[in-house]
Amino acid sequence: MKATVISKLCIDLNNQRVRPPMQHVAIEGPTNQFMKVVVRESYADNPLVVGPRYQPNDFRLSATKLTGMDTSGVMVCGINDGNKLAFKLRNAKCTRFYKVKGILGQATDNYFYTGKIVEKSTYKHVKHGHIDRVCSSMQSSHQRKMFELCGIDMQSQAAYELAVKGLLRPSDPNIPMIYTIRCVHFSPPEFTLEIVCINEYEMYLKTIVHDVGMQLRSTATCTQILCIQDGLFTLDHALLTKHWDLVSILSSISVSDKILAENKDLLYQQSPTLVEYDSTSKFIPFKKESSQI
Repeated sequence: MKATVISKLCIDLNNQRVRPPMQHVAIEGPTNQFMKVVVRESYADNPLVVGPRYQPNDFRLSATKLTGMDTSGVMVCGINDGNKLAFKLRNAKCTRFYKVKGILGQATDNYFYTGKIVEKSTYKHVKHGHIDRVCSSMQSSHQRKMFELCGIDMQSQAAYELAVKGLLRPSDPNIPMIYTIRCVHFSPPEFTLEIVCINEYEMYLKTIVHDVGMQLRSTATCTQILCIQDGLFTLDHALLTKHWDLVSILSSISVSDKILAENKDLLYQQSPTLVEYDSTSKFIPFKKESSQI
């Protein structure tokens, strides 16, 4: 994707009207006679000699979250100076919304439908309510575990005061956290989970589908992973492959700048509650103050 976007930008910019080549001034002739001043095009600035005006090396593109080969959907990127905003959004630890599809009755060696089937099982006994109960159990388990790592009883006043400050977000980017998981579609053997999480990675989402199948006393394999929202950016703000061109990208940058201008608190983390690990093997909650990044 990175190579394709940069290539399209180079092509579109080079097709635009560009400045003429710079002029080269030369003084020619024998030094013992009158010399002539000649002005001609400089070969050092001629596109036929040095290449196109805009080249891939002129662009830097980075994403707030790198997705795997089997994941599609929203991916927020920064171009050139926008890499600074991408870095701030990455540190803001925004939640992401996924729609993960799975199929019951089979298990593969890589937890994805493209892998080799290693086990088959029956799924006739599985109902929508069964999946809902499993998802509810997984969600409450994640929330309870986070409070336990904080060393706080969920029934205490301290837990309430911590919860009202905002979502508990692990400061370690390698600790996944699920905030919401529910089944939004069930048509045996296929089902769809809607997951709101942070610090996730592709294999982790595939493992969730596999675990759901195991808890249903069956097997399940992931068939699709779609990111429908990344922080404030949804599918409505995303560009399709056919829209990866100069005009559409410039329009998207304008829309993104407007969204970030209306939500400046997101960039400076004035409210999120982080959970950090210390040397005593406990998680310490703290509120990060507003500061320049």
